[in-house]
Amino acid sequence: MIHGIGIDAVELSRMEKIIKEKPKLITRILTPAELKRFEQLPFKRQVEFLGGRFACKEAFSKAWGTGIGAVTFQDIEILTNERGAPIVTKSPFEAGAVFVSITHTQEMAFAQIILEERKG
Repeated sequence: MIHGIGIDAVELSRMEKIIKEKPKLITRILTPAELKRFEQLPFKRQVEFLGGRFACKEAFSKAWGTGIGAVTFQDIEILTNERGAPIVTKSPFEAGAVFVSITHTQEMAFAQIILEERKG
């Protein structure tokens, strides 16, 4: 059964500005494991990565039904599986599975989260 669905969109120019002008915000948004991956990327991919993770965490908070605040950016972690697909590796949702999808255009990053409760 679906517990919640969330979607979010982020302007990549906003993420670029954060990286260049407010780098301390990066450590508020990304977990240590996400930050490690972020630091290995070239600048353009850093912008996309930060935008995608920010959108995922906002989408999660919407699916969770609280918005960011009751759940923090550090409560949610999105890494990648062996094939490079994003996976939620940490979240407060323990009742089932978390599904995530991220996509980018030249200007935007989009993310969708589905929280699915286990049967029984």
